[in-house]
Amino acid sequence: MTVHTNTFYQALSSKQQNALTKFKATTQRVFITGAGGFLGKALCQWLRSCDVEVVGYARGHYPELTAMGVSMIQGDLADKKALFEAMTGCDVVFHVASKAGVWGSKESYFMPNVEGTEHIINACIAHNINRLIYTSTPSVTFSGKDESGIDESAPYASQFLNFYGLSKAIAEQHILRSNSESLKTVALRPHLIWGPGDRHLIPRVLERAKAGKLKLVGKEDKLVDTIYIDNAVYAHLLAAIELNRAQPKCAGKAYFLSNDEPILMADMLNKILACKELPPVTKRVPAKLAYAVGTLLEWLYLGLRKQEEPIMTRFVAKQLSTSHYFDISAAKSDFDYCALISIGQGMQALKKALN
Repeated sequence: MTVHTNTFYQALSSKQQNALTKFKATTQRVFITGAGGFLGKALCQWLRSCDVEVVGYARGHYPELTAMGVSMIQGDLADKKALFEAMTGCDVVFHVASKAGVWGSKESYFMPNVEGTEHIINACIAHNINRLIYTSTPSVTFSGKDESGIDESAPYASQFLNFYGLSKAIAEQHILRSNSESLKTVALRPHLIWGPGDRHLIPRVLERAKAGKLKLVGKEDKLVDTIYIDNAVYAHLLAAIELNRAQPKCAGKAYFLSNDEPILMADMLNKILACKELPPVTKRVPAKLAYAVGTLLEWLYLGLRKQEEPIMTRFVAKQLSTSHYFDISAAKSDFDYCALISIGQGMQALKKALN
């Protein structure tokens, strides 16, 4: 697989290709956790398109990544020994993996998200790996209220509505505190990654719409930020390139990432539905009712010890009825990030992939 013959690479823009060229010149072997996930797989595809050596770490089997030339290792973030062995010989780590979702026990989130991150940090130090790029989340600052144009000066949430946000906040702080002269770290907070290849957000929206269960929460639509998958990958590469500088601007810092196009939640959902020629969503549920239902369902599921995710939780009710858009000036300034693919362009690619 070479730069000159790889069709994926040739389809990238000149800025995307330039980022890959710069990154390749600064690294020998890349380690990616969560390689089988949406963002992890996209990172693998980008890097392999210009022949960067990649070691992928994931719990499942992903033959498509092996066929891509990724050296896949099956393992768990909780397995300190397996991680240590897998990271041997690598000089850059993209720590993408985490337990996401909105439902589960504290242990189920803290084991992979907090302890797993500590294992990654310790292995980086032991192997003299000098760059660690951590995929965080804007949920670390979300306590149930509108987030309208906030920047990285916003504090961590004073209270969390689920263990996902709490565990990611703790892990992010561990990552940033670990920044040193020998290990440069950065935490990136992409919001609502979407695009072709997504196996969670897009399929869930389409499935609920087809079943007549997709509803808007609240009387008024709120603005939200999203980020197209290729823009998220691009940002990760740019941050990694910046970390290689003698005095990297982004070292030890966290950054919000988005398409820089705040959009009404209803408009975003309807653009996704239009990709499959489905009617727009019109049904609404009062925000207070959604929160009350979420509270009740959480108590019921806890009492019955049900493992599956409730159709509504307090966190989801608040997420769907509040604004979430961010000032990404810091990412623009510190590692020259900008969204190369607009929401409209991304939707064209998504429609083509879905049909």
